[in-house]
Amino acid sequence: MKIQTYYNYSIINTIAIIGLLGIFSSCIDRDYNLLQPESNNGSSNNNNTNYNTDIFSYPYNNETSDITVDVIIEMNRDLELSKEKISIPHLKYNKSWLLLLTQDDCSQSAFCRTWAAINGKAISNSDYYSHSSFDRDRDLYFNIDHLKNKDLPPNVYYLNKTLGSSDGAGNEVRFSFTTTLSAEESFMNMKSSVTPGFTNNYYRFYRQSGLTWNNIYEMINYNTGIAFHDVMANDVNSVDEVLSHYGTAQDIIIKELSGRGVKMLAEPNGNATYIEAAKRFDDIQTMIAQNNQIVDLYPFLVEDNQSKVVWGRVFNDSPEYFKQNIIDQNKKSREARQAICIGVHNTDNGWCDFFRWINDNYGKDGDDSVWFTSQEEYYEYNYNRIHGQAPIIERIDEYRYKISIHLPGGKHFYFPSTTINIAGIGTQDIANIYTDESITGFSYANFEDGIMMNIDCRRFLVERAQFYVNQYLKDKSNASNKTDAIYFVNQLKDSLIKDTLLNQIN
Repeated sequence: MKIQTYYNYSIINTIAIIGLLGIFSSCIDRDYNLLQPESNNGSSNNNNTNYNTDIFSYPYNNETSDITVDVIIEMNRDLELSKEKISIPHLKYNKSWLLLLTQDDCSQSAFCRTWAAINGKAISNSDYYSHSSFDRDRDLYFNIDHLKNKDLPPNVYYLNKTLGSSDGAGNEVRFSFTTTLSAEESFMNMKSSVTPGFTNNYYRFYRQSGLTWNNIYEMINYNTGIAFHDVMANDVNSVDEVLSHYGTAQDIIIKELSGRGVKMLAEPNGNATYIEAAKRFDDIQTMIAQNNQIVDLYPFLVEDNQSKVVWGRVFNDSPEYFKQNIIDQNKKSREARQAICIGVHNTDNGWCDFFRWINDNYGKDGDDSVWFTSQEEYYEYNYNRIHGQAPIIERIDEYRYKISIHLPGGKHFYFPSTTINIAGIGTQDIANIYTDESITGFSYANFEDGIMMNIDCRRFLVERAQFYVNQYLKDKSNASNKTDAIYFVNQLKDSLIKDTLLNQIN
């Protein structure tokens, strides 16, 4: 039996961490007092009760960076391993094609449709709803505060599953995408009106100007990426002024998101000024556009870090257009496949069906070939693949090898993870695998003529998993919360902590 365990890690420390988990996670919840909606005469719709929404605040300012980690493989027979047998694939989890989706304009539907559909939540129905209090039929929206307090529009619907692929070792990896931010806009600071059970009107579900910080924080907990887009410059054709506003917006974002900054630009309105300003703003390292200076991305031909390269994307109101594009690209060899880079503004039911179609054909319920991720995660993975030192292999004794992996990272990097392929051995040849303390997530499986290993060094995966376990334990009737708890716990490497959390769920 093959066992994953800690290398150079004391059982005393493990037990101490378990004892501290509840304390730590409770210290970093984000609590919001939510304003009550008002009726037409200015009085409250129902009882003056404030609702709190707990959102896990990942401490991005303390994330792992520039790290070298060790994995020790103990064989059950004498086998020869060499550095020539170790490689890092062009795409994480050994996927064969890449899909990047960027949702512009800090759109509220990025949360209540795109993110909600992917993560098995209630989905804001884009079909218009009629109510006696409305001036006209409307499609209704909601925020994280509504979702967590079970205060939802009357016509939400569900896909009844999550959408994603696998890590190649049997663990779910949900799709992720990029949403743009409007950090300088006041609407991001708006608080939601939450009145569960109130049906006299549904004003609280009218479409807002955009996403709130509450929504963003929950979305990035599920690996949604973030990007610059429009800024509040008086003259958006002035490079200097746009550049100045990048700095202003970045300061706001870092403050609101516990140290997380932005390194991506999604060009707005085909305005090349934003590209020119981004080239002078060191924080922006990866860009995407639809008109200016674009380069088509072919992932299996990339052999540099792609810094400051502007990738091309396509806007089309019909998801059916992209279905055919995906089918056509998958008829080609891997090297000839262009990344599917999609731009979208407001998503609707048709887009949610499209995400399900990807899952059912190319994700975990299909052939499991797609890496549907955020642009910043792909950029980081490729950067670490290019700039990390080649994995070093050292023979310890007859049956044990130590493999050292370097993840250099960079400014505003938040995905210290990689996939490693080792040819010439199979899982049947492995007695044990030991990982060092800095590796928090780990999985492995047979792949082609060897094995693949997925290594994740994000520092606070345990604390995040504990938070979502606690969310489920507070309300065991919420099946989606249980699914999330299991999902986040399964991202951890095998350990006493992981077993404890799974036992709490079950």
